Amino acid sequence: MSGFKPLDPLLHSQLRLAIVSLLLGVESAEFTFIKEKTSATAGNLSVQLDKLSEAGYITVEKAFKGKKPVTTCKIAKLGIEAFEAYVNALKGYIE
Repeated sequence: MSGFKPLDPLLHSQLRLAIVSLLLGVESAEFTFIKEKTSATAGNLSVQLDKLSEAGYITVEKAFKGKKPVTTCKIAKLGIEAFEAYVNALKGYIE
């Protein structure tokens, strides 16, 4: 196994990988959109967004539309770099 690069444990989670993949394709996404696309529960999604945010992979912005709270997520530069490194490491496993 010495020739295999370790996979980023933060991105190796199916839901976190789905979140980052989704955010790569959009400028930003609201919590409800991410929840719908990933079929995650609100609680689990919230926990995973916090983990990605704490790592600096995404930014999370909380605001209000009228009286309704809205959470918007964006991919961060570090998140893009981590995703690219993850994909490249994965390629090493299948080549």
